[in-house]
Amino acid sequence: MRIDKMLSNLGFGSRKEVKKLLKDGAVQVNQKVIKDSGHHVDSEKDAVTVHGEEVLYREFIYLMMNKPPGVISATEDSRDQTVIDLLELEDSVLEPFPVGRLDKDTEGLLLITNDGQLAHKLLSPKKHVPKTYFAVIDGEVTEEDVHAFKKGVVLDDGYETKPGDLNILKSGIRSDIELTITEGKFHQVKRMFQAVGKRVVYLQRLSMGPLALDESLELGEYRELTEEELEALMKYEV
Repeated sequence: MRIDKMLSNLGFGSRKEVKKLLKDGAVQVNQKVIKDSGHHVDSEKDAVTVHGEEVLYREFIYLMMNKPPGVISATEDSRDQTVIDLLELEDSVLEPFPVGRLDKDTEGLLLITNDGQLAHKLLSPKKHVPKTYFAVIDGEVTEEDVHAFKKGVVLDDGYETKPGDLNILKSGIRSDIELTITEGKFHQVKRMFQAVGKRVVYLQRLSMGPLALDESLELGEYRELTEEELEALMKYEV
């Protein structure tokens, strides 16, 4: 890869700004000053520094975020803060995007990557990747609801959902539940409970396929996936 393209991709500025960095002697490859913007580097083997700081190039980035409420699952928005706005510059310059959507007021696990192939694999309706949610429900959730979800419920637009696995953690005026579904229709969890006459008052995604939310992440925090997590995602087949 050309050195100017590599540094530009990593957020060191436009091609013009990177050329000035090179011209000023700020860039070294294998401890040798490089001023030619067309110089080719091997991101796997060559040691690149800018102003003495080592530069690490990665093609793909894989992040786990504990999405906070009030932030939307999009790359940009003219009105609301997006999950990409929460990223450090060194991560956002790689142009990652959220894999699937969590509603604005929903919290929890969100995978953010620039690996389109992996995203497609996890989001393809044909794959039926399970997603598990924790929810607080206004109303008493009963075994009747468990059976209804197991069969699939009819949403407000007439769509019949695929079976959902509903687990009642606490039942009462307010009920705590866990629900695993294999689809991702718009506001699906909320609409499934509406279909049985109940309302979701809090919703958090706990897992997606083999990837589970790291409970040590505070709302709005994120981290890179571990090698084990990434390997599990890459190998994952439903």
